[in-house]
Amino acid sequence: MIDSTARTGDAEVAIAAVRAGADVVRGMYGRRLDRIDKGAGDFATAADVEAERAILDVIRAARPDDAVLGEEGGRQGAAGAARQWLVDPLCGTLNYAVGSMLVAVNVALRDGAAAVADPFTGEVFGTDGTHAWLRAGDTDVPLTPTSATRLVDVNLDPPFPGAPAFRAVDLLAHPVFVERFRPRVVSTTLALAWVAAGKRAAYVTDGDDTLSSSVHFAAGIALCRAAGCVVSGLDGTPLDEGGRGLVAAADTGTHELLLSLIRDGKADTRAAAP
Repeated sequence: MIDSTARTGDAEVAIAAVRAGADVVRGMYGRRLDRIDKGAGDFATAADVEAERAILDVIRAARPDDAVLGEEGGRQGAAGAARQWLVDPLCGTLNYAVGSMLVAVNVALRDGAAAVADPFTGEVFGTDGTHAWLRAGDTDVPLTPTSATRLVDVNLDPPFPGAPAFRAVDLLAHPVFVERFRPRVVSTTLALAWVAAGKRAAYVTDGDDTLSSSVHFAAGIALCRAAGCVVSGLDGTPLDEGGRGLVAAADTGTHELLLSLIRDGKADTRAAAP
C-alpha cells in the first residue's frame, strides 16, 4: 500500500475531479430530473450537466491552460492547447434515470492520468499512466487483475457497428463461452474498472476505432492498461492502431480465448452468408 498523500500531479487532479462529480451524482440521486434529448434515444439529465460543471471547476482551477472535451459541454478551452481532458460526468445515465446505482464518473487526461469513481460505493480508481490503484481512505491499494471470477461483462447497447461480423449476443451463446465464463451486463465504465481490480475477468464491447480517446472509455482503458490487463480491438489489433471495438482481459489466456470465440462467430457469419 502507498500513502495517497505521496501522490501529486495529474492523477490527483483526476481523482479530485471525479470525486466532485460523484458528490453531485450521489446528491441528486432519486430526484425527478428533466431529460435533455440528444436524439436516437440518448439523453442527459440535470445531474449529468451539474456533475460536469463540478468536474470542470476542479480541472480549470488546477490546470487552467488545458483544454477539455466534455460529454455534455463539448470542447472547451484553447484550441491549440497541448493537453486535453476527457470528461464523462455520468456514465450510465439510463441506469441512473431509472433508479439503478450502476453508474460511474470518468475523467482522463488524453494519453495520461485518469480516474473512475463509483458515486455510491465511494470507490475511486486512479492511474498516473504507469500504475493503477484503488484509493481506500488515505492509502492506495494496487489494482491486481485476475480472471478467477470467470465473470465477463459484455456491452449489449446499440448501435452495433460490427454487425453482422460481430454480435455480442452471438458471443454469449457460444458453447465455449458458456462453458468457461459467466456473462454480466453493465453499461458503464465500472465494468472496465472492475477488470483492472480483479472483480471481472474481461469486458467486451463493439464500437468504432476511437474508443481510447472517447470520453466514455478513455479512463477505463487507461486503468486497465496501467494495471497490466491485455487490451485490444475485437480483432486483436491494438486500439491505437485502428482496432475496432474493445476486449479488455485480466490475462493473456483469457484475452486469447475471447478473441478465438469472436473469430469463430465471424466464421459462422461468413458460412451462413448466401
